[in-house]
Amino acid sequence: MTFGARPNQYMPDLELYQHLGEEGVRKMVSDHYDLLVQSSIKHLFPTNPVGLDAAKERSADFFIQRLGGPDYFNQHRGKPMLVRRHLPFKITPDARIVWLECYREVLLKLEAPEHLIVAFWKYLHDFSNWMVNTPDGTFSLPKQ
Repeated sequence: MTFGARPNQYMPDLELYQHLGEEGVRKMVSDHYDLLVQSSIKHLFPTNPVGLDAAKERSADFFIQRLGGPDYFNQHRGKPMLVRRHLPFKITPDARIVWLECYREVLLKLEAPEHLIVAFWKYLHDFSNWMVNTPDGTFSLPKQ
């Protein structure tokens, strides 16, 4: 798939929000960010605790809304327009894989029915491709 491609986007199963609840989604996102700031793409994320907490909150608000919960993201930030919001950051295909790998690690520990996790993973796979805005770097799969 070409970087930044927008295929027919797979949508997550809204039952995941019902299963995890708002706090569960916030924990999932927080755990993801905790891995990201230790990863090879940590330079893309805030280094100070206040900035990191704000980024976690914005991301959690987005996923809560996407999963059928309250529209916190729209209330606080307006329409998502995430491709535009991510333009200041150099997001390569390799950075996308690292981002996904961190989510994979979080999802493997998530206590939720497998079909809900698989549906969310498929959504993240498509969604993350939208954010790629820089063709630099070579694509490589993470080592198992």
